[in-house]
Amino acid sequence: MNYTNKLLLALGENALLTPDKFTHGKQYTAGLKKWIGNIVPSELLTRSTKQAIESVVTLCECTTFYKYFPDMILTPNYDDKWGVRANYIEINNRAIAEMRNTNCRNGLLSTIKLLPAIPPSAKSWANCIILSQIFPNIYGDGYNKAPNEENSIYGIKLNSGYSKNIINFDITDKISPLEQFHAFNDIAHFHGLKTGFRTVISADQIKITTKGDNDITFDWKNPEHQEIFIREHVNLINTGFEAIFIDSAKHIGGYDMENYTGVGALPDYTQMQHIINEIRARSGKTTLSFIGEKSSGDFIRYENLGLTAGTGFIEPDNYDEVKAHSEKFKYSFSYTPGIEVSNDNDTGGRSYEERLHRINNSLFAYEYPSDKLPSFMQMEDLFPLRYDTNTHHLMMCNPSYSTDGTPESHWENLFAKADGKDYNKKVSDLFYHALNL
Repeated sequence: MNYTNKLLLALGENALLTPDKFTHGKQYTAGLKKWIGNIVPSELLTRSTKQAIESVVTLCECTTFYKYFPDMILTPNYDDKWGVRANYIEINNRAIAEMRNTNCRNGLLSTIKLLPAIPPSAKSWANCIILSQIFPNIYGDGYNKAPNEENSIYGIKLNSGYSKNIINFDITDKISPLEQFHAFNDIAHFHGLKTGFRTVISADQIKITTKGDNDITFDWKNPEHQEIFIREHVNLINTGFEAIFIDSAKHIGGYDMENYTGVGALPDYTQMQHIINEIRARSGKTTLSFIGEKSSGDFIRYENLGLTAGTGFIEPDNYDEVKAHSEKFKYSFSYTPGIEVSNDNDTGGRSYEERLHRINNSLFAYEYPSDKLPSFMQMEDLFPLRYDTNTHHLMMCNPSYSTDGTPESHWENLFAKADGKDYNKKVSDLFYHALNL
C-alpha cells in the first residue's frame, strides 16, 4: 500500500478519490500548471486531509483523474543541479498546526492542506517547499504559549523522534512518523513541488536525548553526536526530501564570526564537508540541494563546502541589478548565490507592493529562464500574516490566535483577511506569467 493511501486509512477515510468541485472554482491554470489562488489560507486549512489530497489530484497536469492515489510518484525532474535555479518557499508548519486550547499538533497535515495553493514548478526551474520544523523543539514542544513567551524553533532535539507539533501521534500505530513524511513528500511531488527542511548547526541550540530521557548539549567534537546528526538527516532524506536549508551556514569553520548570532560552537569547515558528503553518499541521492543561510561573498568557499545555493546575496529590489547578476552566474552549475524576498528574521513592516516587486524580480530578472538566480521566500510572501505578528516572531514563539480555543479560529485569525486575499491574487498573477517560462 502506498503511503498516501495508508495515511487516509489511518485517518479513518477510504482511499477512493473524487474530483474536487471547490478546487475547480478557485483554480489558476498556466498551460498545464494548476494551483489554487485568490484565497486566504483558512479556506484550505479548515478542509479535511482527504479533501486536500483530492484537490491536489484534481490539479494534476494529467488528462485523467486518478481515483486512487498512484503507487509510484517521482520527484519533479530538473536534473541533479536543480537547486541552483530553484525558488525556495519556507512554510512554517508549526504556525499553521492545529491549535486546540493549549495543544499544538498536526502541522504536517496542515501543510498538506496548504499544498494546493503553492504554485507548482515551472518548465525551466523548480519550486521547493522548505518546512520550518521537523525535530522537537527544546522547550514546550506540542504546546502553544503566550504571544511573547519564547518557544523557539531554533532549539531542537535530536535522537528524540519528531515534533509533536508536526506529526499526528494519534495514528502512529497505523502509520509511523517517517511514513507520514513519505506521504507528505509523495503528495507534494505529485503537485509538482520539490521539498526540504530547515536544520540548525549551532551546538548550544541542539540537545541529544539519551536513554532515560536525559538531554545533553550537542558537541561537534563528539563523534557519536556527529553520527547522530548525519543519521537523523539521512533518515529524513530517505522519505523523499531533497533539500536542506542550513541555518548559520555562512559561519561554518569560524568565518565572519563577528556577525554570528547563533548560540554555541559550529562545525569545522572540513567536518561540514564530510557531513554533507555523508548525507549525499548514504542517501544515494545525487539530486540533493544544500542551501546556506547568508552564504554569500566567498562563493568558492561555499561551493567547495558542498552547498548548492546561498541566500542574501543581493537585495532583490533593483530589477536591473538582479538581471545583471543572473547573467554573471549563468554558467555556475554547482553553486549559485541567491536572493531573498524575505527570510526567517523578517520582522514585518514591508509593504505588499515591496514584497510583490521582490517576487517579480525573483521570477523574471534574467535574459533567459535558464539563467535565473535561486530565490528564498517565506510563507508570509504568499499568504500575508495578521498585522501584529511576523515571520521571525512565529519562529521564536508559538502563539495561538484562536478566540475560542479551536484551530479553525486560529487559522482564520493568523493571516490577513480581505487585503491578504487580494495580495494572494496578485502573487498568483505573477506566478501565472512565470510558470510557462
